[in-house]
Amino acid sequence: MASKMPNPTRMELTRLKGKLGTAIKGHRLLKDKRDELMREFLDLVRVNMELRKKVEEGIRQANVNFVIARAGMSGEALQAALMAPKQEVSLKEGVKNVMSVNIPQFDYATRTSDPNDIYSYGFAFTSSDLDGAVKSLADVFPDMLKLAEVEKSCQLMAAEIEKTRRRVNALEHVTIPETQAGIKYITMKLDENERSTQIRLMKVKDMMLEEAHHYSEK
Repeated sequence: MASKMPNPTRMELTRLKGKLGTAIKGHRLLKDKRDELMREFLDLVRVNMELRKKVEEGIRQANVNFVIARAGMSGEALQAALMAPKQEVSLKEGVKNVMSVNIPQFDYATRTSDPNDIYSYGFAFTSSDLDGAVKSLADVFPDMLKLAEVEKSCQLMAAEIEKTRRRVNALEHVTIPETQAGIKYITMKLDENERSTQIRLMKVKDMMLEEAHHYSEK
């Protein structure tokens, strides 16, 4: 432990006091950042839970509709109807900075704005149940995309919260206590040196007075 003690000089004391002030300020800012990140994270988690329930229900309903469509059509006819997609979707990715965390933002655009362009087959040789199945799957797609965005944001936010938490703990339990101990050590050493100097000066003064007294007696 003694090897970690700083040099007991006034310059080192000034440096440590500056370091302590910076560490305390950084600790306060990081705690504020951690708390805000937690608030944002909990909001995202709530949104994520709602979206997941909605998406799971949408996919379940789409599967039910496809089972019903399959019951009214032959497997070959169903595969032929869904073999070639008609609508094209382009995905756009952006980022949003939240407390120094770049979370993704997804958006999409279809080749055409016609909602009927999702059907890649003619209506004459397919059942209306297939139309409902394809429509239900198309309806859940925006929520699936939003869910992917929110889940990735939650992962990134959780990683940043953990990193910030480690930094806060390092400052609170290591850097600040060690710096305070160093300041206390240097202050004690400087006070001790000052007392020793005063004692030596007083002794020198007493010796000089004693010599002067003996000289006056002669």
